[in-house]
This record gives sequence, C-alpha cells and structure tokens, in this order.
Amino acid sequence: MMQKITITTEFIRLDAALKMSGAAETGGQAKLLIQSGKVTVNGEPCTQRGRKLRPGDRAECGTVSFEVAAA
Repeated sequence: MMQKITITTEFIRLDAALKMSGAAETGGQAKLLIQSGKVTVNGEPCTQRGRKLRPGDRAECGTVSFEVAAA
C-alpha cells in the first residue's frame, strides 16, 4: 500500500523520509539501507542519502512504499 508523507517544506531528504515512513527506525539504519542499494526513488535505485525528494516523488524500501505530498 502506498502511503503519503506530507511535507510543509520544498523538499525532504531521503534518509528523513525513510524514518517518517517507518522503513527505518534511525538515521543510521536509513543510511545503511540507502548505501546497500535497497531503496528506489521513482523506480530507480538510489544510493544518495541526501537525495532531495519533492512532492510527487515516490520511494520504496522493502515492503514500504510512499509518495511525497505537499501540505
């Protein structure tokens, strides 16, 4: 199921979004997931922890899928 992460800023960093979605419990865990290639952004593997996600971007990590939405 695709969940929505609502942001009030222009973008959210990928590692922060993984924590908000529940895919990672800590920033360190998010970093490891991203560096190990287990995260996709808009269907493409992403290994950039600081990748900026903007409204409309989608990401997946394991069974967690989410889309960034503007508040």
